[in-house]
Amino acid sequence: MTAGRPARPLEQKVALGNPGKRALPKPIEFAQGGYIQPFRPLEFAGTQLWESAMKTGGNWIARNSDTHLLLMTCEQLDRREELRALAIETHEWRIYKQLLELERTVSGNLSLLGFTPSDRTKLGLAEVKTRSKLDELIERKNNRT
Repeated sequence: MTAGRPARPLEQKVALGNPGKRALPKPIEFAQGGYIQPFRPLEFAGTQLWESAMKTGGNWIARNSDTHLLLMTCEQLDRREELRALAIETHEWRIYKQLLELERTVSGNLSLLGFTPSDRTKLGLAEVKTRSKLDELIERKNNRT
């Protein structure tokens, strides 16, 4: 049994004028305002991620809930740097395995926060291809004559 097409993001439904004419849920309110300080201390790698996320993800990171996942991901990134240094020092395969698992977790969390192109598309934040292939062919034909 197949799952079918994924649900269209709320932002896309609103942009299209709600083609299904169903009642839409209220969109999540994102706190406008700027930078929020991390509420636990971070090391260098975690601070870099926090700063970057506050600059680039400010349009879609919900300040009241997503910041907790972001902070946990920043702490995991700090832990990753510690594990990398330990792995280089000891060459212990168990540490490499822990490092790989932690990197998968960080990657998954970044995806949940919308920091991959496919996830931004699902959130309705990435550039959506507005021209169809037919439009491109028509334009090429018109430009030749």
